[in-house]
Amino acid sequence: MRIASIDIGTNTFRLLVSEADGGSSIKKLYISREITRLGEGLTPEKMLINPNAIDRSLKVLSGFSLKLREYEVGKLRAVATSAVRESLNGRDFVKKVEAETGIPVEVISGDEEARLTVEGVLNSVSFDTPDCLIFDIGGGSTEYVYVKGGGIRNITSTGLGVVRLTEKYLGSETDTDSDIASLSGHIGEMISSGLSSFPAVGGVNLTLIGTAGTPATLAAIELRLAKYDPALVNNFILTRGMIENTLRTISSIPKSERTKVPGLEKGREDLIVSGIAIVLKTMERFSSDRMVVSDAGLLEGIAYNMIGRGDGMETRA
Repeated sequence: MRIASIDIGTNTFRLLVSEADGGSSIKKLYISREITRLGEGLTPEKMLINPNAIDRSLKVLSGFSLKLREYEVGKLRAVATSAVRESLNGRDFVKKVEAETGIPVEVISGDEEARLTVEGVLNSVSFDTPDCLIFDIGGGSTEYVYVKGGGIRNITSTGLGVVRLTEKYLGSETDTDSDIASLSGHIGEMISSGLSSFPAVGGVNLTLIGTAGTPATLAAIELRLAKYDPALVNNFILTRGMIENTLRTISSIPKSERTKVPGLEKGREDLIVSGIAIVLKTMERFSSDRMVVSDAGLLEGIAYNMIGRGDGMETRA
């Protein structure tokens, strides 16, 4: 049976159509991602998804619905994360999605998001240390998971989302040194307090693994990819020096010109600096000079979970 997973993120929506490929593995048949900026303008003072973001999102999900029919998908699981989870009109958005596209949406907690992400990552990357720290940088939040001996020991969902951070700290056309310093200071404080129960440092026994748009984009920039290639990005190793060089290059360019940089996807030109700041502060927190990039994450985790447990809803005819 063909299955589909949909990740309704704060910045990006993604669709994966796959089928069981013997045992617990999956064969990817179709994958798509679209930047919708669903969480645009969400602030503590105004936690409402705006009408334009809803319209953009419905258009993308209507396209996803057509693909579900084209691929004759038998089971579907669509999950919504930070923007829908935290907004006051998130439930109304979910009802509107199902009414207009036929896609039933499940709003998941930060912990569930992290668990599914771990499932996707650990089935996709390789590393040679007993422990790993997986972090998933999203538009509205960043999830951290400490895995020891193959088991999850700690999960924390933070409010560090690249859409929110960018709107708060990097609102002008050019990112100044003082703006980036303020942004980095805030991220450092959030990580310090939010990850107080995690290991003090990483050391030789811990591998940092970054997933979602920012780590994948940093790898694509380093590889100078004119067209994104998941096979090249997955398992790519980024060093602190590489990332700092990319930050210097990107921050010196006005946002409107950044898409000329090979590997930088349109729609991420204003968000990438916030994402880089999260990566660098995470590396600093765990005293690590390198990280492994996982192209897979929540989307793939949903698929593996559906195969392993038979989760998912029957799709409409």
